[in-house]
Amino acid sequence: MTYVVTENCINCKYTDCVDVCPVDCFHEGPNFLVIDPEECIDCTLCVAECPAEAIFAEDDVPDDQRRYIQINADLAKVWPVIVEKKEALPDADAWNGKPGKADLLKR
Repeated sequence: MTYVVTENCINCKYTDCVDVCPVDCFHEGPNFLVIDPEECIDCTLCVAECPAEAIFAEDDVPDDQRRYIQINADLAKVWPVIVEKKEALPDADAWNGKPGKADLLKR
């Protein structure tokens, strides 16, 4: 099982999760982070660190967010690895918790 970043990360991109990842499995896009399922060791450390509560175990991803399992796998192949915490997007707090952000994902 791997962990998956879901929709609530879009336009927030907090990177607290990156700071605790022991295997550098996070990849960074313009307004979203993904987890490489090939690198994730299922340590669970990132889940508690995510201020947006956007990270789930693959088996626990909500039904309406299941497409993010494949999105994480696909984008991890093309986006660069991020290994240290950065500032969140400028209006991250305003976007945190807003539903329906899927169309805003920048690839």
